[in-house]
Amino acid sequence: MTLRRATRSDLEGLPLEIAPRLLGAELCTVVDGEEVRLRITETEAYHGQGTGDVPDPGSHARMGLTARNATMWGEPGHLYVYLSHGIHSCVNVVCGPEGVAGGVLLRAGSVIAGADAAASRSGRSGRDLARGPGRLGQVTGLRHALHDGIDFVAGTVRNGASAELWWNSAPVEIMSGPRVGVAGIAGTDAFPWRFWIAGDRSVSPFRWGRGAADAQAVLN
Repeated sequence: MTLRRATRSDLEGLPLEIAPRLLGAELCTVVDGEEVRLRITETEAYHGQGTGDVPDPGSHARMGLTARNATMWGEPGHLYVYLSHGIHSCVNVVCGPEGVAGGVLLRAGSVIAGADAAASRSGRSGRDLARGPGRLGQVTGLRHALHDGIDFVAGTVRNGASAELWWNSAPVEIMSGPRVGVAGIAGTDAFPWRFWIAGDRSVSPFRWGRGAADAQAVLN
């Protein structure tokens, strides 16, 4: 396998292009001196207002620029770290040209280095350490709002943390389908914007979001 550091030019495509490319890539974080390396196994693409050909009703940036989603509108190569349900810090790779909102949610991964630190941060052990975006956020050690906007291309330290993204050239079998737990039409086959490595045990299970099953029935 050949790994290389991600560059900004690697991430200039819109989320729908970048999300499947991130499968098999590795995210390395160092927080308070402890390193964890994850192999990314599941992603979801999110477009902001005016991004791409189809409006994305499931995106944090669907209504435009706000204080919460500002990182999504910045230059590619940063991490958008947001708080989910007031508890979980979730990690997104910012992509697309600066000024065009886009992010790829890292939904799941497998820990390939730093298992002790990952277990300590999450209070768990085993294969599911980073199964789901909340758990993945835990094991990386990245926290909203301390680390929102961290630059993984430059690798600079932000509030005791740094991050690096490494592309992996090894081929993977990619599957796609509706996003997990996203409400309404945005969580149906109309938006097959979730990507995962086929057969990987770290991938999170699918569940419908609020009203998504009803919206899917209408589509069918």
